[in-house]
Amino acid sequence: MSLSNEIVLRPRFKFDVEATNEKLLAGFEEQKAKQSDFVVTRLDDHVFIRFPKQEQHYWSPQLHLEINKKSKTHATIYGLFGPNPTIWTMFMFLHFVVAGLFIASGIWAYTNMTLGESYAIPLFFTLFMVVVWFTLYFIGRMGKAKGKPDMYKLHAFMRDTLHSEGIHSI
Repeated sequence: MSLSNEIVLRPRFKFDVEATNEKLLAGFEEQKAKQSDFVVTRLDDHVFIRFPKQEQHYWSPQLHLEINKKSKTHATIYGLFGPNPTIWTMFMFLHFVVAGLFIASGIWAYTNMTLGESYAIPLFFTLFMVVVWFTLYFIGRMGKAKGKPDMYKLHAFMRDTLHSEGIHSI
């Protein structure tokens, strides 16, 4: 799994394997019953792999796999590492609040400037929202760094599950 140096908060990957998607999905179902280190949930062609509640921390990642049929003998696996969906939703909500306040304070500053009134406070607030935005970004990056060892464990579990099914073309 190679990742570029792009700004990525939720790393993604994709690869093709020489196996049917039914065989791959059945392999994850089998691993679900065999082990207790990970919680494996399947919904149609989607497999969610996460840590048990007692082992999770605030930044614990989960791995979402989508296993699609490509042909009769091949499947494509799409993977997405991300935080708990509740955490991700809260984080995106905060970004939208900051963006809304940035726009509102920018309008306020422009209006005061146009009317010839003091625009120091709205301009400060606008610049402060930029600082808050960068702070949110760096908090997300720190959270990703804290969850990186767990991402490798999730990836290793996925790889081992595929290898147990005789899939070696990762």
